[in-house]
Amino acid sequence: MSEPVSEVRVRVAVVGDAPGIARVQVASWRQAYADVLPAELIDAMNTDDFTARWAQSLQRPGDARNRVLVALDGDAVRGFAVTGPATDPDADPIADGEISELTVDPEHRHQGHGSRLLQAAAETLRADKFTRAVAWLASSDDDARRFVTEAGWAPDGAHRELDLRGDGAIRLKQVRLHTDLS
Repeated sequence: MSEPVSEVRVRVAVVGDAPGIARVQVASWRQAYADVLPAELIDAMNTDDFTARWAQSLQRPGDARNRVLVALDGDAVRGFAVTGPATDPDADPIADGEISELTVDPEHRHQGHGSRLLQAAAETLRADKFTRAVAWLASSDDDARRFVTEAGWAPDGAHRELDLRGDGAIRLKQVRLHTDLS
């Protein structure tokens, strides 16, 4: 007799997914920003606070084209992606979409969730009539850049530096990648 196989899939998130999304985000951010943010900020990340923000965001998206997608293994959220219109000053608001977040639970990476999310995010942007997609990645995150470029994305030459606390003490350098959706 064979072992039961879990159903893995990606779908649009619903409010009930907020706790799972928050759990994945906190776990991922604690790992990703451990060398960037002070320990007290990492330790202060609270799943309940993130859950409340996600629930509100899922109830009232800022734009009809804002989407949150979840990668599921059975009913468990293993990752999520956020898509919508690109917000960069040089973006064409009609043609340019953005994947503003693509996060997979660190304990469930290398199981296809990220690939499914990236593909579903591109398809979602295409369905929303965007012809180009962009994503910002930390310039030091070689694994994420390799993952996205192997999927056909490429740097477009844009870069930025985020002030994570607003006081100039913690900065995160990013590069922008893009892909043609047409």
